[in-house]
Amino acid sequence: MSNLQKYYTCFLSLLHEIEPKNNFIKQIRKPKLSDKELIALSLAAEASGIDSELLLFQQLPDDLLHKIERSVYNKRRRRLSLKTQELQQRLANAVIAQESHLLIDSMPIEICRPSRAKRSRVCSQYDESSPDFGYCAAQKMYYFGYKIHAVCTHQGVFKAFDLTKAST
Repeated sequence: MSNLQKYYTCFLSLLHEIEPKNNFIKQIRKPKLSDKELIALSLAAEASGIDSELLLFQQLPDDLLHKIERSVYNKRRRRLSLKTQELQQRLANAVIAQESHLLIDSMPIEICRPSRAKRSRVCSQYDESSPDFGYCAAQKMYYFGYKIHAVCTHQGVFKAFDLTKAST
């Protein structure tokens, strides 16, 4: 049994405990792979470090491979993204006991060097979400990009995160 299969069965059993429904999106035909199973597969791939769909479908066990096509998996996974985030939050709350103290930290996400910032077109379609100049005191460097703020427990489980402009 591969790591992907182990993670899949573990996530699926945890999802069965916290959510009674199997399908969250109304569909005309009943799918072979339920929405809950698809979310468990997505979480298992993420936990296994598989970030490529091609690699995921190469490592997929035969019993799951015959239940869904790659293009259908991708479309349904995108449509279920909000439900996946909600279930991830509920899983984190179920697995980790409520703590009185949480850790908050932020770190820079550099898009490009400041010298190339004026020519950069990355993520600059909308002014409110475009990257910006910032300074990281810990690394003593100026950068062009974003800042990620994360809240996590002492065990390292992320409770929440947010992506902001580097200047905020």
